[in-house]
Amino acid sequence: MFHSKLASAIAVLWLSSALSPAIAGSDRQAPEVAPQAQSSNYGGGLIEFMMTGRSPQPSARALPRAPRNIASAATGEAEPQAFSSGPAGYEMPHKAVDPAFVKQEVSFDGQQAAGSIVIDTSNKFLYLVESPGRALRYGIGVGRPGFLWHGEKTITRKAEWPDWTPPVEMIKRRPDLPSHMVGGIANPLGARAMYLGSTLYRIHGTNEPDTIGTNVSSGCIRLTNDDVTDLFSRVRVGTKVFVM
Repeated sequence: MFHSKLASAIAVLWLSSALSPAIAGSDRQAPEVAPQAQSSNYGGGLIEFMMTGRSPQPSARALPRAPRNIASAATGEAEPQAFSSGPAGYEMPHKAVDPAFVKQEVSFDGQQAAGSIVIDTSNKFLYLVESPGRALRYGIGVGRPGFLWHGEKTITRKAEWPDWTPPVEMIKRRPDLPSHMVGGIANPLGARAMYLGSTLYRIHGTNEPDTIGTNVSSGCIRLTNDDVTDLFSRVRVGTKVFVM
């Protein structure tokens, strides 16, 4: 009896295959069938078909894994997101800068030579003198009360995505600060820095563009990352800086 059933089943399968070559050779995929909650004890395949009349179910497939972050795989750290709108391309998401502090070409009545930088701390503007009577004007953030200063300095060094080492005096005021921070989008010095003489002061970028036009720093002059990148490309080591 068993051999008769087996022979009949094989004949049915062979005949089905022979009559449907188009389906067998089709490049359309058969619809997926949900896996059974419980498997049978017949081992699947032809034996299960003969004993139960059920077609064997495909085994459950593992769900595809979400792609791994490349930086995470390599360093254990999440890859930083890039934001933004201009040359630097790395602004953190904050409120837009007040239009009054957007970079623009303006008339300039100072006596400083072309190529000089003039910083007006009262009005929160930095001027890059282009020619007699003309300058590029950038909005800036300056020192908070007690940290404003004035004088003439020279740019002695330039750095892209600079590291930051808070001075001892700042660590005393803010013990929560790190002793050192590598350059990057979260670094308070932003995308570029221009160091002023032998002082601790710099003209640098910021990841907080909404602080432009305010008294916020410990004496440094800050611009948006887009603006500091633009200024950085226009000046050289040796440029005179006049802080008024």
